[in-house]
Amino acid sequence: MNDRIQQLLQQMTVLEDDLRAAISEQPSTIFFQIKGKRVEFEQSIKDTHRRLKRNFFRWLITDRPQNLITGPIIYAMIIPLIITDLFITFYQMTCFPIYGIKKVRRADYVIFDRQHLSYLNFIEKFHCTYCAYGTGMIAYISEIVARTEQYFCPIKHARKVLGTHARYINFLEFGEAEDYEAKLELYRRSLGKD
Repeated sequence: MNDRIQQLLQQMTVLEDDLRAAISEQPSTIFFQIKGKRVEFEQSIKDTHRRLKRNFFRWLITDRPQNLITGPIIYAMIIPLIITDLFITFYQMTCFPIYGIKKVRRADYVIFDRQHLSYLNFIEKFHCTYCAYGTGMIAYISEIVARTEQYFCPIKHARKVLGTHARYINFLEFGEAEDYEAKLELYRRSLGKD
């Protein structure tokens, strides 16, 4: 990777960190506190949320029919998600210690906090829980696979790839053969520190 690209990547990383910090410092118009795993809203917000909540029957009547019709198909996806979750977790538990790769924490990716939103009825909370599991699980799996790719083959593709993981940008250029083994070892060692 040439120096200009490396410099731009470093600037992007600094800007992303600054953006994350600014967003987290930004005052919210919704006042809540996180206490352990609980999210607590101010009383006035709780009252507003309860007033805005649609009861189940109103939700059922006003919800889009296509959502109800496709529901069984969507929720059937839980089976491959759980099976993949079990296999990828087993893989990580058994192989990562052997390779010296730091394990990925599921809790950093699968977050269940939307059940604290009083304006959602029980069906909406169920939907949110399912989506939180699904999207969180995909991100968790992606990070495990990304660390595996960094360990075995940290080389970019010749063609442009859409939707690459965050580690990909630092991989070796396609065809960059000089000192490949030494560079590969550096990539592997860095995985124990991530």
